Amino acid sequence: MSTDQSLARLGSIAAVAGAILLFVSTLLHPLDSDPNNPPAAFAEYAADSLWVWSHLGQFLGVALLGIALVALATTFKPGRAAAWGHAGHVGAAAIIAVAAALQAVDGVALKVMVDRWAASTGEARVFAFEAAFAVRQIEIGLASLLSLLSGLTLIVFGISLVLSPRYPLWMGWLGLLGGLGLVATGAAQASTGFSDLAMTLSMLASSVFLIWAMLVGILMWRLAPRLEGNHDSA
Repeated sequence: MSTDQSLARLGSIAAVAGAILLFVSTLLHPLDSDPNNPPAAFAEYAADSLWVWSHLGQFLGVALLGIALVALATTFKPGRAAAWGHAGHVGAAAIIAVAAALQAVDGVALKVMVDRWAASTGEARVFAFEAAFAVRQIEIGLASLLSLLSGLTLIVFGISLVLSPRYPLWMGWLGLLGGLGLVATGAAQASTGFSDLAMTLSMLASSVFLIWAMLVGILMWRLAPRLEGNHDSA
């Protein structure tokens, strides 16, 4: 088996596993309270015993999807599609880096701060809340940048798929749709925090992204046997 075939198979497994892990980990995230209502949200987070693990699961899911994108870029025939795919490498790496920073803040630092706030009384509780609120704003900033980066990267790969004869055209358009949705999510998060608008856009765009990723994984698996020795132009 050639390197390209092995990488396509690896990317296929990473795409499906990453999408499933990210979906399951997100389901474990407490969602009963309004995330734009800090006191209610912080109380819910403090009571969640799986908080750190669900967020580490989210990071691992994103990292696997980043690996899948890198693998996807190697499956395009030389030419315009491959050029866009190579540009997408930068986005895939940036997504993993920003996701790591986000989960360090959200999955670790914020949990410590809301736990301290929940256990505090009197004046100390006021200071603990303000500290947790500050960490929350850093989280919102990182979340908005991650959505923007993910959206722009998905748009780049959507263009690659549109230009590639190896994949169905509708896969490219689905990627572009998901990418535009994630860009809109990032803009909404940056301007309104975790508002109803931002959360609705995030849910819709993320669903499209996860479906797209799983379909790409399936198509890469099917394409893998035909990659060896194929170096013709796009």
